[in-house]
Amino acid sequence: MKKLLLLIFLLLALPGFAQDEEDLKVGLVLSGGGAKGLAHIGALKVIEEAGIRIDYIGGSSMGAIVGGLYASGYTAQQLDSIFHETNFNILIQDNIPRSAKSFYEKEDSEKYALSLPFDNFKIGLPSGLSRGQNIYNLMSQLTMHLGNVDDFSKLPIPFFCIAADVETGEEVILDEGSFAQAVSASGAIPSVFSPVKIDGKLLIDGGVANNYPVEELRKRGAEVIIGVDVQDSLVDREELSSAFDILTQISNFRTINDMKEKIPKTDIYIKPDISPFSVMSFEKGKAIIDTGEVAALKRVDELKKLAERQSLKRQNVKISAIDTFQISTLTLEGNNAYPRSYIMGKLRLNYFTDFTLKDLNSGINNLSASGNFNRINYRLIPNNDDGLYTLAMKMEESENKSLLRLGLHYDELYNIGALINYTRKSLLFSNDVASLDLVIGDQFRYNFDYYIDKGFYWSIGIKSRYNKFEHPVSFDFARKNAQLEDIGINRIDVDYRDFTNQIYAETLFKQVFSFGLGAEHKYLKIASETLVNPDTALNEQILFENSHFYSVFGYLKYDSYDNKYFPSRGVYFDGDFHVYLFSSDYNNDFAEFSIAKGTLGYAFSPFNKFSARIVTEAGFKIGNNGGSTLDFSLGGYGNNLINNFVPFYGYDFISLSGDSYIKGLLEFDYEIFRKNHVILGANIANVGNKLYSSGNWFTAPDYTGYALGYGIDTFVGPLELKYTYSPEIKASEWFFSLGFWF
Repeated sequence: MKKLLLLIFLLLALPGFAQDEEDLKVGLVLSGGGAKGLAHIGALKVIEEAGIRIDYIGGSSMGAIVGGLYASGYTAQQLDSIFHETNFNILIQDNIPRSAKSFYEKEDSEKYALSLPFDNFKIGLPSGLSRGQNIYNLMSQLTMHLGNVDDFSKLPIPFFCIAADVETGEEVILDEGSFAQAVSASGAIPSVFSPVKIDGKLLIDGGVANNYPVEELRKRGAEVIIGVDVQDSLVDREELSSAFDILTQISNFRTINDMKEKIPKTDIYIKPDISPFSVMSFEKGKAIIDTGEVAALKRVDELKKLAERQSLKRQNVKISAIDTFQISTLTLEGNNAYPRSYIMGKLRLNYFTDFTLKDLNSGINNLSASGNFNRINYRLIPNNDDGLYTLAMKMEESENKSLLRLGLHYDELYNIGALINYTRKSLLFSNDVASLDLVIGDQFRYNFDYYIDKGFYWSIGIKSRYNKFEHPVSFDFARKNAQLEDIGINRIDVDYRDFTNQIYAETLFKQVFSFGLGAEHKYLKIASETLVNPDTALNEQILFENSHFYSVFGYLKYDSYDNKYFPSRGVYFDGDFHVYLFSSDYNNDFAEFSIAKGTLGYAFSPFNKFSARIVTEAGFKIGNNGGSTLDFSLGGYGNNLINNFVPFYGYDFISLSGDSYIKGLLEFDYEIFRKNHVILGANIANVGNKLYSSGNWFTAPDYTGYALGYGIDTFVGPLELKYTYSPEIKASEWFFSLGFWF
């Protein structure tokens, strides 16, 4: 009888006992919404504080990025810190640090306003404003602690995300493979980011196909689902001010209709008020995160009750920071056109030596800056417990081998010029590039470059240029070059033509050092537009120079400036030495001579938005050559001036000349608002013949000039206006320029 009563008691108590042991599986679904998806972080803070253990996460687009990082072990507070420290302008625009570019790549990126695919001589359009490489880099580095995890169900929280097949429009569930690649594909907003290729499919933003994958979450075992929805609502016509707004509105037709069925499938539905924000409002990240927290707090009682129904709580994941490591193996896939040596050279990779994440990021930037790859996927895989890693890389080479590039420029020396460039990669070798610039306008010019890029090994290049300008110069300049008698005029017009060809070899050190040697042919023709030769029957123009020069040269460059035109930090050095060996000698006064010149600059930023630049220059001739057409000529303002022309505030172009000079420049730059600069400058110089042998270079400056300018960093290049004044001649000069200098 006692045994029977005990059995009845146990049977009656069992349901209560089972209820005490209840442990609900909770799923979290996070929608896409661009910048508005930052509200997920605020909602996660409240969910965490309520004590809920999340067992499954699914998301699309920004929901995949935030949810994926949470699934990998980060807490909501850690995510808040990560996104507050992230510069989304750099992240979205795929900005590559200038330090990651070779000198050749720097010149390219600081010359053209627009670059378009031009394969088979047909103009194409890029598939997105950005390749998304910087987003991939960030996701890869934040999840290094996952090691070689390929199955997303093995993450601290099982995870999947949604992408869309751009060919069929169908949803693609990503729950294995490269984590960084998967979330990058899910967040590839059409027209903003290029599609991501995974398993032969071109994938774009998951929100296109399924922006709130609640059904898939239920299939995977979630008993209770929490959903955070940051999708747009439809807006009035007054708010549709751009093509992107209209595309977003069209996309919202379907997603808003889908939510009528998806909301009832969500047990706890959280809808932050994201109406004041757009999909690109990343600069308002703190306010967006706060909206997620406010919305989740309205459901906090339900969240706490749900937490009480879970017997086990979330286990914190210790994310070990990987700082210094060693790579023992490099595996490559997809590098059909570019050999292993080229990639290792760009990465600056040496096996079994200390390597850091910063080094790895710099190497990836070096590869990206080449423009030879659409995407570079990589993972650090630990080799057992020996502390060594395998760097596994999958390269997606760019199929675009030809580019059409355009630029526009105006200044007082060359006047208006439109730049048309044709660039062909892999013309003769897999790692070469040929580029032809044609400048059409007031002064026709061309530049041809052929470069075989061997990374940090010796690279080989060929250059050819034709440069022409017409400008008034002082009569003293003309007398010195043509032995003219004084005829009582101050200035004459000069037609200056330069045809230069070079072959050279150079090697790079850490992307900022360049050392090169080469040989050069130069043809100079300098004629007067004002004076004629009375000794000729046809009164031909007087020629100051009409000679071919042959020389060998060497150079050393160092460039760590963060910006070519408005540097705020970094060091710049450019040293050049030419030995002129032969000449056709039009003026019958040639003797072997050399010219040495150098520029040293330093930029620093002692205060926010304020920077200072200090530059010193010097140059001198060695030898007794009687000609002066290659002497130094100071005056004017500009960049990329040819031969030995040197800008100098306060004087017009080619106002001061001599076979030697020394110059100092000090500039203060205040960025009053983004990309708008007020610049105050002062320069001093001594210019003359035999300046260094006579000791006159170390005397008080003979020439000074001051400048006040305003500059705007635009997409076509700098727009600058400068007022300059020289106290010696008590005269002022205005200089205006628009666009990149070429």
